[in-house]
Amino acid sequence: MPYLGRFAPSPTGPLHFGSLVTAVASYLAARSQQGRWLVRIEDLDPPRVQQGASDLILRTLTTYGFEWDGEVVYQSSAKCQRAYTEALQQLMPYIYPCYCSRKQLQHTTKQGQFGTIYADTCRHLTSTLNKPAALRIKTPDQSFRFHDQIYGEYSQQLHADIGDFVIKRADGWWAYQLAVVVDDAIQGITHIVRGADLLDNTPRQLYLQQLLNYPRPQYTHIPLVLDQQGQKLSKQSYAPALALDVHTIHTNIFKALVFLKQSPPSTLIHESTQTLWDWAIKHWTVQLLTHDYSQPTRTVS
Repeated sequence: MPYLGRFAPSPTGPLHFGSLVTAVASYLAARSQQGRWLVRIEDLDPPRVQQGASDLILRTLTTYGFEWDGEVVYQSSAKCQRAYTEALQQLMPYIYPCYCSRKQLQHTTKQGQFGTIYADTCRHLTSTLNKPAALRIKTPDQSFRFHDQIYGEYSQQLHADIGDFVIKRADGWWAYQLAVVVDDAIQGITHIVRGADLLDNTPRQLYLQQLLNYPRPQYTHIPLVLDQQGQKLSKQSYAPALALDVHTIHTNIFKALVFLKQSPPSTLIHESTQTLWDWAIKHWTVQLLTHDYSQPTRTVS
């Protein structure tokens, strides 16, 4: 199938250098294969959405020279919300309500390699309670395995390593795991290039793809940009927003290519940004990333 990739930022703040690295990698992976590249705004969690952030993200991408195909998709749109509801209906045989409070979860869950593991507290309830409930999906005692272009073979024993996970929150908002699977399937995404903090989320998404009879994309998880304290560069850690002046834009793209082990010639520093992009598309080689990275940063999600 023709290559179809995407970049899917959350509008919880402006893009930072870590966001740029992921965007550059996904963009170059698509364009180097003469593929299409989509942009999706993952405004799934309204309480965390920052006013004006979506417009700023799109303006930043345009200013940096990214060119996306088609219209920008917003998870908050009525179309996406209907799609999530339809997927939920298909999954009903595997879903049950969970009434556990955060305090209860702190006392009943145990810590595993990939974060907390749900203890099946509400899995076998025979009656419903008159209070808000999250919706969890029953996970099988089965290994889910895939090949990542950078980290190689990766697998999880889903029930033992993760446990039953939430696909709709008690406050009524959709969980990331369901929404991202539905979005990628509807848009026909064939290749997913994203940060390595989402590597251990992938088996959950493979399971949902299987239940919904969706095709499986190919995965590439990009190593994370860390700050001086060794923490992931993120909006939550107040990573500085990308500057929008011409000189800094060019320098930031060059630095992103260096981080991605593409070894751009130093002479490109003095060329136009378009020349830099043209060189990067022509020379993109994801295999260069496998030489110096062995383990991604773990996320608890």
